[in-house]
Amino acid sequence: MQTVGVLIRHRRNQLGLTLQQVADAAECTKSYLSTIENDRRAHPPSEELLARLERALHLDQGHLVDIGRWSRTPSSVRRHVQTAQLQHARARRLIDLLRDRGSDLDTLHSSGELAVLVDAFDSNVELSEPILEQVPLINNVAAGYPVEFTDLDYPARAADEYITCPGVADPQAFAARVIGDSMLPAYREGDIVIFSPEKPTPPGCDCFVRLELDHETTFKRIYFEPDADGEADLMIRLQPLNPAYPPRTLHREQIGGLYAAAFVMRAIG
Repeated sequence: MQTVGVLIRHRRNQLGLTLQQVADAAECTKSYLSTIENDRRAHPPSEELLARLERALHLDQGHLVDIGRWSRTPSSVRRHVQTAQLQHARARRLIDLLRDRGSDLDTLHSSGELAVLVDAFDSNVELSEPILEQVPLINNVAAGYPVEFTDLDYPARAADEYITCPGVADPQAFAARVIGDSMLPAYREGDIVIFSPEKPTPPGCDCFVRLELDHETTFKRIYFEPDADGEADLMIRLQPLNPAYPPRTLHREQIGGLYAAAFVMRAIG
């Protein structure tokens, strides 16, 4: 399930509305709406605000509210729900197998799939890891200056390549391969970084940064700074780790998304 922030930003862009227009319609400040869109809050906003955002964005009643409630659900309860969903899917598969090939049980048994499904039911073990471990490798991300990013429908689950990363609990997680050297020494060219839209993005966090202009992206450490009028957290500094590269500071409205790095994968040697 996508986060509230991702859905709000996607719908706002789809309607061609500015942050200020939506904030005015939902009776909140533009800066607060920006923190929601960029998933910089530990918890989703109140249900009253989500309901107003639904009306401002012409979404079905309860759409954002339900997602907000799911976000507040403890992880242990989520695992129970995921386990129930998985068992339901196994039951449906078993029913389909028996309906389609039940007259040939010997062949069905020899395929091994029937035994796997039956063993899964017998084990009655809850999921200790999320159902989804295949993470889409969506593109390269520049560790130097921003480059064009063509996956405009982010976050999509379709990709030309997938990687397995045990321990990824975010169903919207995605991976990108680093190019360039501006994030040395922490990240090298060729490293695969897994990003999690569910993770918070505090100051000093290494992020996949999507820019509104031309949907460019870059990979940088981020810091939040006041604007010229002293209003806090309206400017975002994109800081390379390699001192050979200068930082870049942008207004929050120029940032289309911040997605925190969760894991890094690289070859040894």
